[in-house]
Amino acid sequence: MLKIVNVKRVGSDAEEVLFVDGDKILGWNLAVDADVTLDGGGGTIVPALIELHAHLREPGQEEKEDLASGLAAAAAGGYGTVVSMPNTSPVVDDPAIVRQLAEKAARLGFARLRPAAALTKGQQGKELAELALLKDAGAAMFTDDGRTNEDARVLRLGLEYASSLDMVVSVHAEDATLRADGVMHEGEVSEALGLPGNPAEAESARVARDIEIARLTKARLHVQHLSTARALDLVRRAKADGVPITCEVCPHHLTLTHEHLRGFDAQYKVAPPLRTSEDAAALLRGLSDGTVDAVGTDHAPHTSSEKERDLLTAPFGIPSIEVAFPLMYTRFADTLGLQKLVDLFTSGAARVMGWDAPTLEPGAPADLTILDLDTERAVEPSTFRSKAKFSPWAGEVLRGWPTLTLVAGRVAFQRGA
Repeated sequence: MLKIVNVKRVGSDAEEVLFVDGDKILGWNLAVDADVTLDGGGGTIVPALIELHAHLREPGQEEKEDLASGLAAAAAGGYGTVVSMPNTSPVVDDPAIVRQLAEKAARLGFARLRPAAALTKGQQGKELAELALLKDAGAAMFTDDGRTNEDARVLRLGLEYASSLDMVVSVHAEDATLRADGVMHEGEVSEALGLPGNPAEAESARVARDIEIARLTKARLHVQHLSTARALDLVRRAKADGVPITCEVCPHHLTLTHEHLRGFDAQYKVAPPLRTSEDAAALLRGLSDGTVDAVGTDHAPHTSSEKERDLLTAPFGIPSIEVAFPLMYTRFADTLGLQKLVDLFTSGAARVMGWDAPTLEPGAPADLTILDLDTERAVEPSTFRSKAKFSPWAGEVLRGWPTLTLVAGRVAFQRGA
């Protein structure tokens, strides 16, 4: 038996005591004895966060990240469950790899891993992977993230097959021919820098196509890392029409713009690229009005030497899983409110996956996070548990840092421990 003292629920200033029995929540403020007591320090307790979109790089790219470092980073960021992307080496398109990843992660004792599997063999976009076998092995979703699905017929077949398995298909929605060799948003900044641009229409054109395929198949489609106002408006209209589509937005597309690339710093190079301030404002409105279902980080670790290259040759990606919630809380709590932010990181993500919404009620899984909403701390990449020791928000002072993360009733992270 475990009890956590001195914690508050969202919207309350009263300090309470939560009891955990094994991997389940037993109840609040009970007159029972406990074997272990943890002090919540007056923090706010919420269900553990759910990450829909992280690159953990294992197998094959462990110099960038591995399960141990990535899942430890996730737990430090307040996450209890992480959906990992399959664009590894080899690609996660084999049931044996799905099982191996899940089994290894379970032994580590950090955040829980739910591996995504490739929609097509080798993520080549030509032939569907063995989706039923991948689901049986524990795959959480199907996606060719890291590559775009260029063949509409293959995507249609994949959506129909996944729907028969009650699974969601997640897509990186960019038209590869429009994106071409763009390394940043196409606009006045790319023109000033003389760099090849990636137009906003590369995203909106592909989102429009994929909406029509979802309308045709009536299958669940999830749009990853949506970055433009135009694409968001397409999703909003599709939802109003009853199309079974969901979408996520990343913290970097909300808090950074293409203006940050004027210094030629590849830390800001990401796919899809940082867009305009108008796009960022539209995405924030999408969070407020419910068009955006969840916040996903697209945590994309690389070695420092890779990100120190020039903008033409450096890889795309920003590591953010350890700072996502405090960043969003510090920037947008006044606009969105704490409960809305928590929902975007928890119940919204669960809804995308078709999972039960997480709660702190008796009988619920003991996956929880305590947040310190008051103490200010600067982002210090050198202290990251991730192998990626860089951040575009380095030095920024944030509030809302997780202090404790429990996964299935066990401590996966405790600040200062």
